[in-house]
Amino acid sequence: MKVTRAALPFLPLCQRLFPSRLAGLSMALLKATALEIAILAGHLLLYPSGIVQERRSAPPLPSPDAATLPTEAKPPVVLLHGFIDNRSVFLLLRRNLAQHGRQQVESLNYSPLTCDIRTAAELLGRHIEQICERTGQERVDIVGHSLGGLIARYYAQCLGGDARVRALVTLGTPHSGTRVIPLMNAHPIVRQMRPGSEVIEELRSPAPGCRTHFISFWSDLDHLMDPLETACVDHPDLLTRNIRVSGVGHLALPVHPAVAAGIRQALDLAEPGVRAATPTGGLTVA
Repeated sequence: MKVTRAALPFLPLCQRLFPSRLAGLSMALLKATALEIAILAGHLLLYPSGIVQERRSAPPLPSPDAATLPTEAKPPVVLLHGFIDNRSVFLLLRRNLAQHGRQQVESLNYSPLTCDIRTAAELLGRHIEQICERTGQERVDIVGHSLGGLIARYYAQCLGGDARVRALVTLGTPHSGTRVIPLMNAHPIVRQMRPGSEVIEELRSPAPGCRTHFISFWSDLDHLMDPLETACVDHPDLLTRNIRVSGVGHLALPVHPAVAAGIRQALDLAEPGVRAATPTGGLTVA
């Protein structure tokens, strides 16, 4: 995307104060930044409501008197949040999916004290086994935001989770590692999200026969992905599709209705065993 500089009087000051990647201000960037701030403020209000793990029950049985049409059952959708976050980030996406026929949607919390992606992936696997047992489904779809997508990918690619995960949609996930905010390196899980970490190198290893279909949404205005293309899945053995989103930042990816529509379409079109062509498709958010 070509970014046009905005003729703003404070541009020289911004170029001195902000990293070079953010120096080229544009109206799109300003709008995306304003949206990120608004979403952050709203999410801070909702955050307490998502601290406790949600209560789960078996899906309701249809009434014997209700007329039913033969339809293909859709896999349950599991939503997995990002770093220092919880399931409240998926409030709008969950509602959107339910309104469009995805009745079995669950949001999982992993501990904010999580310090290892591998351990979190093992725990995710146990949760998914429970979901499959409770719903009677053999496979699930996963939508993971940021770190959540990396945990889910490790489970599907490295722990045999492809037997359970039909499709994995990632939103702003640092698949090749991100260099943003070096001061956060004190946290072990942040170090695992750096380029060249042991976890990132494991994900680069051969994965022949992996059955999960990977769909990654990456934004050209994602301030937490450095470089931006790290949010794309690039692996010769995986079934992948990378979808560029224009006009929104990192926090907006699990919230924006246009992205939610793209997620629904990606899940509906995911067909394991059919390799997608060269990464295509994109969303432009005004």
